[in-house]
Amino acid sequence: MQHIPALWHDPETHLARHQPDLPILYFSPRVLHQTAARFQAGFPGLVTYAVKANPHPAVLSNLVAAGIETFDVASPGEMAAVRAASPTAVMHYNNPVRSQAEVQAGIKNGVASWSVDELSELDKLAEVPRSCEIAVRFALPVSGAAYDFGSKFGAAPAEAVDLLQRVAAAGWVPSLCFHPGTQCEDPNAWVEYLGEASRICEAAGVKISRLNVGGGFAANRDGLAPNLEQAFDAIGQAARRGFGPDQPLLICEPGRAMVSESFTLAARIKGLRKGGDVVYLNDGIYGGLVDIRDMGLPGRVYVVASNGVHRSAKATPRVVFGPTCDSLDRLPDGLPLAQDAQVGDYVLMPGLGAYSSAMSTQFNGYGLSDIATVIELSGTRHG
Repeated sequence: MQHIPALWHDPETHLARHQPDLPILYFSPRVLHQTAARFQAGFPGLVTYAVKANPHPAVLSNLVAAGIETFDVASPGEMAAVRAASPTAVMHYNNPVRSQAEVQAGIKNGVASWSVDELSELDKLAEVPRSCEIAVRFALPVSGAAYDFGSKFGAAPAEAVDLLQRVAAAGWVPSLCFHPGTQCEDPNAWVEYLGEASRICEAAGVKISRLNVGGGFAANRDGLAPNLEQAFDAIGQAARRGFGPDQPLLICEPGRAMVSESFTLAARIKGLRKGGDVVYLNDGIYGGLVDIRDMGLPGRVYVVASNGVHRSAKATPRVVFGPTCDSLDRLPDGLPLAQDAQVGDYVLMPGLGAYSSAMSTQFNGYGLSDIATVIELSGTRHG
């Protein structure tokens, strides 16, 4: 008989009952479904999911249940994960640098859309069926994101013109794609890209079928919910302005913004030193907190006692180390934690569904290994 995991009301209830001594992620399918519905209702086109953000089977299966039918994959491993969640899912392979073995894996798995940003990479796709879409990926020096992806991927506009012409001449379905960069909070980044996309098409003399505006949509980092609808509206207006009646179907591929809010991470306090100014947790940058190293401290942090009750004293900035023997295992300084935090308490960090379990290692035998499913992620039992 299939084992069905327990469904807990909230993280605090689970912590009080089990008092886990390993870091744990709490997953709310309800929140994930709500986020998927928000994208589907607001984005003016096809909503896909970037698997790299969190490939956990529970995430993929719940997105399928929420109506997401297309997934952005970057490797054969992600293709297998999608196929396990849905045998009929459509896959877009937008990692533009591939080995020949990876190309063959994509063909075998029925990848419907491929991206390319350089002529030598286009040559590798010679065996891809001509019924498939090939999207030319281009990059611009556009600000507005936490960090830009253009330094690694993306052709310059002039190169994109040539590639687009070659794709069309070879008989594939021609398209364009770009990515504004992660945690992009400025809708003008998409506006600039969309304007350039129309100029590329005009210069190439090619009518594209679809335009993938990438991911990069901001997730909640400082306690303020991002205005996704403002970005959706700016994208729709820019596409209509740039392409007019020839506007292609728009595609987006959110990863971080889709999945981050559906998870809360709980790490336990292992030690306090220097009067509590220095804190040692059982998770760190080699585990589920790796993204904090690059993205900065989260704006929402709660300390919960082992009985599930929130500590209520004023929060003060701390120096926080992870559990490994590496002195680099340290969060950016200043994580605010309640003054009455004690050894054995838990530090809850909402919004860590993206790039937590996906990037967690097992260095020194530490790392994320457990996920509990909850109804709510915001239990607030105060003493």
